[in-house]
Formats: sequence, C-alpha cells, structure tokens
Amino acid sequence: MSKPFDVCIRGDGVVGRTLALLLARERLRVALVSQPVLTPAEPTPAEVRTDVRAYALNSASRDLLETLRAWPDAPLATPVRAMQVWGDDGGQLDFTAQSVDQEALAWIVDVPALEQQLAQAVRYQPQIETVQAPVKAALTVVCEGQKSRSRDEFGVQWCVKPYPQKAVAARLESDTPHGGIARQWFSQGDILALLPMSGADGNALALVWSVSVARAGALQALTPEAFCAELQAVVGQEAGHLRLSSERASWPLALSTAGHWVGPGWALAGDAAHAMHPLAGQGLNLGLADAACLAEVIAQREYWRALGDEKLLRRYERARKADVAAMGAVTDGLHGLFAQNDGPWRALRNWGMKGFARSALLKRWAARQAAGL
Repeated sequence: MSKPFDVCIRGDGVVGRTLALLLARERLRVALVSQPVLTPAEPTPAEVRTDVRAYALNSASRDLLETLRAWPDAPLATPVRAMQVWGDDGGQLDFTAQSVDQEALAWIVDVPALEQQLAQAVRYQPQIETVQAPVKAALTVVCEGQKSRSRDEFGVQWCVKPYPQKAVAARLESDTPHGGIARQWFSQGDILALLPMSGADGNALALVWSVSVARAGALQALTPEAFCAELQAVVGQEAGHLRLSSERASWPLALSTAGHWVGPGWALAGDAAHAMHPLAGQGLNLGLADAACLAEVIAQREYWRALGDEKLLRRYERARKADVAAMGAVTDGLHGLFAQNDGPWRALRNWGMKGFARSALLKRWAARQAAGL
C-alpha cells in the first residue's frame, strides 16, 4: 500500500507547481492534480505562436523561483530597465531601475518556458506525484485559476465585479531593439502595454491591450496588417515599426475574490482566490506570494497541529488578504479613473500624472512597489 498524501494540490499551473515544490522541501508528500490541456480545434503552422502568455515578475518572485531552480534562462526572462507611461492628454511618467538601485524593475517572463522549468523540477522531486484526479489528503489546496470548479465543492462564494472590457494579447516583432523598456498607454479608456521580451537586446514584445468588449471583437477580426495599423495609431513610433508574430488571444476582465480562502482541510491560492485588472502586472506575483506564504505557515506550524487545521490556515488567509485587497483597490481605482472620457476627468488624471512625475519621492516609492521591494 502506498504512503498516504499529506497535501493534494488541484491545478498544476505556475502557482500549483511552485507550491508543490515548496511543500516537498518540507518532506511532505504532495499529490499534484494535472489539469487537462486544451488543444486548438485546427492545426496551427509551427512558425505561428499560439500561447502568448507573458508576465511581469518582481524581485521577490524571481528570488523564490531561483531557490527552486526554476527561473528561466535569458532570453526567456527579460529585465525591465525602465518603464514609460503615457496619459491621454500629455501626462507622462518615467521610472528606471537605477533610481532604486536595482538590476531591473521587473522581468518579463515567457510563461510556457516557466511552466516547463517548473515541470522539470517537479519530475525530479520524489515527494511529488502527478495524478489525474483529486486524492484524499490532510490538506487540499485549490490552484485551478479563476474558473475553478472546486470552489463550489467547498461552498466558497466567488464575488465578481465585471469590467466592460476584454484583454487582447499577442506577440510582436519590432524593427528596433526595445532596450529593456516597458511602455504603457492610457488612451480614451483603453490601456495598452508593450513588454520587452527575447532578452535585454531583443526586439520582441508582448502586447496586452485592454479595450471595450466590442472593440476587442473587432480587433481580433482584423487582418494582421490592419491590426498593427490600429496598434501603431496608438503607440506611434515609440517602439518602432511593429509586426504581429503570433495568434491573438482575448479574455474578459474583472475584479474577483473568494469570500473565504480557507476552511477545515482546504485552502485557495492564486487566481482561484483572487483576480484583478492586469494594468499593474501583479497577478502572478500575488499568486506566487500566496504559495510562499502558505508554505511558510505550514513549515512553522506547531508540531501537534494538523495540516488541515482551520486555525492554522487562517494565518495564511490573514497574512495575504490585506495585500491582495490593497492591490485590487489600486487597480480598480486606476481602471475607474481612466475609463472616464469626459474632459474634466482627462484634465484631472493628467494633472495628477504630471504632479506625480515631478515628485522624486513618489516616483521612487512607485518604482520600489513595482520591483517588489
């Protein structure tokens, strides 16, 4: 008879695999439930990229993944040396890593590459067993993402504030190197980000463009050339001449949170517990911080306390909920501010951006927040 599992983690994405590796270091036996892989309905040419996910990871996330030997090598993790933000009426902000004495403000990581690194680390960890269905364990941790089905099983209320927007994501190639600069435009309610990829001297970019639901559909229906013309109309020549190098993906945007993150014998982590607008680029950082916090709470538990003890798990919930709520409030507030297109609102927000730009103290604080310091 095989040894029983201590922890069952439902969901083997980045957060689930990271948590599994952290708990395995504590000599806990972990069952990692593999999620089904969704394949395209039609075959795609090999040169066209279909998985366009890329995330900005801060210093804390990088340190965590490096301890697990799961940090992707360059050029799959590109340092952001500076960030430029434009408003819709002349407002502009500039941040540099040098201003906070850091190597980078963040790293733009190719998510499929990160998942591959974590999968390899999981394969070499004898304390982790990949399974196809949930198994009995002292503690179940749900890391299935926003569309988790397990939340209903545990009676969790999922509170959603939908935005009238969808995110359109793609990969681009520019005729000029990006120089390690991340760029973001707030324009007439839309939010557009171009993130540097393919290494410090590369010319590849990840696009995340938050637009109205109707416009998202229209953008996806355009030819690649027409799509890039629409994109170029917003960004000008700041990032050079752009060419689409991938399929386009799209998903709805919302501010979401679980009513309870823990209960007797179970806990939620990552997007299964919270989700927010991508404008601040903090989604995966928050999920990885969940994994690190839960693993630490478990490692520091009293010797007599069971893994599924609700009082123990409440320590994790209390430690993480405040940080997540604060970031959710920031992203929700910024989204609401820039969604207003009336003249007085444009004047107010751009006045604010210009005042922010003149304050070295505020800019340093914001840069440190972005870097996870």
